[in-house]
Amino acid sequence: MRKDQNIAQQTDFLLLGIYLLMVVFGIVNIHSASNASFDVSIFDIGNNTGKQIMWFGFSLFIGLIIMVFDLKLVRASIYPAYLVVLVLLVAVLFMPPINGQKSWFGVGSFGIQPAEFAKITTALVLADYISKINVKLQNIQSVIFANMIILLPGILILLQPDAGTLVVFTAFLFVMYREGITYDPIIVRIINSYPGVRIKNTWIGSNFIPILFVVVILSLLTLTIRESEIFVPFTLIPLRGKFIIVAFIGVVFILYYLIIQRLVGKRDRPKILALGLVSGLLLSLLVLGVDYGFENLKEHQKDRIELALGLEEDPHGRDYNRYRAMSAVGSGGFSGKGYHNATVASPVLNHVPEQETDFIFCTLSEEWGFLGSFGLVIIFSVFLIRIIIIAERQKSTFSRVYAYSVAMVLFYHFAINIGMNIGLAPVIGIPLPFFSYGGSSLLSFSVMFFILLKLDSERGNMLVGE
Repeated sequence: MRKDQNIAQQTDFLLLGIYLLMVVFGIVNIHSASNASFDVSIFDIGNNTGKQIMWFGFSLFIGLIIMVFDLKLVRASIYPAYLVVLVLLVAVLFMPPINGQKSWFGVGSFGIQPAEFAKITTALVLADYISKINVKLQNIQSVIFANMIILLPGILILLQPDAGTLVVFTAFLFVMYREGITYDPIIVRIINSYPGVRIKNTWIGSNFIPILFVVVILSLLTLTIRESEIFVPFTLIPLRGKFIIVAFIGVVFILYYLIIQRLVGKRDRPKILALGLVSGLLLSLLVLGVDYGFENLKEHQKDRIELALGLEEDPHGRDYNRYRAMSAVGSGGFSGKGYHNATVASPVLNHVPEQETDFIFCTLSEEWGFLGSFGLVIIFSVFLIRIIIIAERQKSTFSRVYAYSVAMVLFYHFAINIGMNIGLAPVIGIPLPFFSYGGSSLLSFSVMFFILLKLDSERGNMLVGE
């Protein structure tokens, strides 16, 4: 009895209150996005709102079970749950495709998407593994194994294909970076394989995530530059102008980063210059690979990227969804048109397809205006900041890694979904957590949230693990 009282006292009710507020507000907006009037009962199980309320109730029930469960049982079930989800990700590949994807198990009018639960099990297994290794003494095997935990479900999700969920899985890379896991062991092993070469660490390995981020940005930059050919002086080798630009930017970036790291001395300047040139060349080769990969994407995937980058314009065709979503967001003005008074995002006119799922934000924006949209951003930002605060106050590595995983996954969904609605990101089917209609989405985010709440409530209990 004393233990239950301690859990209740340690529970972060501010975070729980924000969660409940967002889910309720989401249900309110789903009712408006799915129904033309107030006459439809929100508890009608045949309606999207009724289904969402049912899933919300089920989520709270599962959350209550998680809160009273023994953490020993939670830790013991991590790897079996991870394996079960991997099996489900394989099994779903044999299901009939829905909207071009093999992502769902259909049960009557309901559907379960195993990829949503893969985020939870991956976060738990990654947290458990990192908590057991000495990051300062990490070796090549530990780095590879940590990445394989992320890569295994990622490959299966790619085969569905579900590009949106795959993108979300890159959030775990930042979690590892926060814990100090670098690619030094792998790079050092490769470099030391050469005779007479012995190094202890590498700048590239220690800064892999920032470099990866820059490579992604430069890769997107190359896609915005039209095809052109120039001739390198004193040669007759035609090269694409975009890669010359990327090589130059890569050189400038490497040199600047090394300078601010105070690694440049007079004796080392020739070496630094050579490193900058080589780095620029490698970046260009990487971008070349991205460009080659882009050319071999499916047409609808290439369309989404080109439309998002502004390379093509087709507001009444391929870019219809995003264009109408942006119109709905702008139509709301400062204070909005009022609840159930949306015109562009009206369920009657159906100008915005999937407006209760991927484009729920445009319905909210048109009805509640800039004030409502800004309020949502503030609420979600407070929610994420609170999770980070919770992560930093944990006494165990396991709880901290898991909390940061939750924060990064939610941030990815939040940023990409809103970016889709306002034209800053391609349409890749990312739901807005706790707001978008979808049973699998709401249940998985809720389970992820309640596990975090449970771990935080017992942060003083050493059974959580190191």
